[in-house]
Amino acid sequence: MADIRIVREHALGLEQARKLAWRWAEVAEKKLDMECTYEEGKTHDTVRFERPGASGELHVGKDKFQLHAKLGLLLGVFKGKIESEIVKNLDQLLEQEDPLHAFEQGLAKHEAKKAAKHAKPHAEGHKPAGKTAAKAAPRKHK
Repeated sequence: MADIRIVREHALGLEQARKLAWRWAEVAEKKLDMECTYEEGKTHDTVRFERPGASGELHVGKDKFQLHAKLGLLLGVFKGKIESEIVKNLDQLLEQEDPLHAFEQGLAKHEAKKAAKHAKPHAEGHKPAGKTAAKAAPRKHK
């Protein structure tokens, strides 16, 4: 089992950090098939997340995020890539004046890119069926 531990300080305060973590948990449930539970506390919150092959906790404080994730055998092979993506994305968010807004913008951009990739191209024009058209293979009845 592979462990990922990430600590990032921030200047958001508990309320803003809470909003960002809450939104991340919603997206993780929807996009990553995670089951998340969110526990609010007086001085910090805890997001517990779980899915086949991964589980962990995100501690949300007024001045830092602490992530601890455990990856199963299959996902553990990708530990380096997963960890670097989390670090890159979190660092980019925390550099922003309004990380929650930046998160929403990044999510919208990702969705638009994904939709464009999966969009079907417009019809390329009608090609008449002629001698080059494939014929269905005859079926054998048993």
